[in-house]
Amino acid sequence: MSLPSAVSASSPQSGARVAPARSAAALARGASQRKATARAQPAISAEAASVAAIRFAHVFAAEPMERILWIKEGLAAREVEGVARRMGVTKERLMSTLGLARATVDRKVREHKPLSPDESSRLLGVAHLVGQVQSMVEESGRPDEAGFDAAHWTAAWLDRPLPALDGRRPAELMDTAEGQALVSNLLARAHSGAYA
Repeated sequence: MSLPSAVSASSPQSGARVAPARSAAALARGASQRKATARAQPAISAEAASVAAIRFAHVFAAEPMERILWIKEGLAAREVEGVARRMGVTKERLMSTLGLARATVDRKVREHKPLSPDESSRLLGVAHLVGQVQSMVEESGRPDEAGFDAAHWTAAWLDRPLPALDGRRPAELMDTAEGQALVSNLLARAHSGAYA
């Protein structure tokens, strides 16, 4: 499945470069509207800081302070499996990508304990990236693109070697906050047409 051409600088299959879909002013207006929507509709349910209760687009649009609070509270360990399922990958593959220890996550799931702030940050980082892709599709003016699934597309894109990363896969960088920021920036630049 590829990102709709109106918003993709490269799809997992084609690698084709596409011009930006909207002006900087239009993108800024869209970001303001998303932030207002994120504040009006809580991204996390009151009963748990849980990625299952988070809409990926709201994670992306949330204010940094809000995401920091979610990280410090700790996401429910069971959400590693929920995010993996939504991305169409195995829990083991997602944990490997994020540098999470299987035994630790499994123990926290059994004991109904939250992830540590570091583990929560990594998981929230991938949720943020999926939300970024969803936002890009919505900004394209084609949010109902036939069959497009931002979570599955992100999983495929993370596994694809990219010239902008000297042939590395973005997944190789998702186990650190700096790596996640670099991957998010790369995706934004690809969307704007700066990278193929």
